[in-house]
Amino acid sequence: MYSLFKKEINSFLNSLIGYISIAVFLIVIGLFLWVFPGNDLNIADSGYAAVDSLFNITPWVYMFLIPAITMRMFSEEKRTGTLEILLTKPLTEFQIVLAKYLSGLVLVIFSLLPTLVYVVTVYKYAAPVGNIDLGGIAGSYIGLFFLAS
Repeated sequence: MYSLFKKEINSFLNSLIGYISIAVFLIVIGLFLWVFPGNDLNIADSGYAAVDSLFNITPWVYMFLIPAITMRMFSEEKRTGTLEILLTKPLTEFQIVLAKYLSGLVLVIFSLLPTLVYVVTVYKYAAPVGNIDLGGIAGSYIGLFFLAS
């Protein structure tokens, strides 16, 4: 099961599609949080140091990112004809699905980790430095993890 898990992560990270989907996720979130003026999500225009808008927009972007990651896993196996070979391995169907599920979850976490840069930026951006709710942010990241899973 571990080898299938590792194969799924390697196939995603060895293809350009993986990096493009993660980059699009980060660009869309970054544009809404820092660039687009006049919306309620812009951190610089809000007047106070908080990353609440990150946790408001991420579930909406997840609606496109998570299907882009997960739909590829079984369709690629079927397209290349390796699904039949995979089903003949000494793995149960549950182990195959679990390995693909866990690899998809790890890939979503990989896409979420760079958003910690936004937290560090707002941490430094606050007056006085560090005047943000780190417990609430940690809880929100746990919530995003559960939402992704």
